[in-house]
Amino acid sequence: MNTIWADTDGVHDDLKSQVALREWLVCVYADEQGDLDLPTRKELEEARQLRDSLRRLAAFCTDDDRPAARSPVDTVEEALKAVNHAVTHRPSVQLKLEEGLLCRDNPRQASPARTALADLAVAAIELLTGPAAGKLRACHAPGCVLYFVKSHPRRQWCSDACGNRARAARHYTKIRNLRD
Repeated sequence: MNTIWADTDGVHDDLKSQVALREWLVCVYADEQGDLDLPTRKELEEARQLRDSLRRLAAFCTDDDRPAARSPVDTVEEALKAVNHAVTHRPSVQLKLEEGLLCRDNPRQASPARTALADLAVAAIELLTGPAAGKLRACHAPGCVLYFVKSHPRRQWCSDACGNRARAARHYTKIRNLRD
């Protein structure tokens, strides 16, 4: 979800190109993917769709109404459909009978990019429905567009930098109001 991020220059998208997607997948799945071919344009579209769908679902789960939470994915139903589609590319193992012996069969293998996206979709399902679901939060620091899992009862922001920005903004608002 956090391949969309913001700084003082504005909102950025880490999935701008097929090369960027490959670099991100290699970074995230370095041990598991090894050499990764350049994802296709369709795989890039699917990665963005999955990311935008997960952001839509996170906004739904956290009641996030920030302008930054607006996603190209309009409805929760559309987001669910995209996540469930991504999961279908996860490699599966089946049993088969070959010459009187039970054997393992890997019938259909998706591309490494789609396999990685399927794994991400499964991890997202676990996050959104598992024990951490109640700890998912939207970061409400000025200009932030990220989501995080609240790991400490007093944690309010996704990072120290966002906490500092929020405290500074609150301080400047207080000072400005005292001057008025």
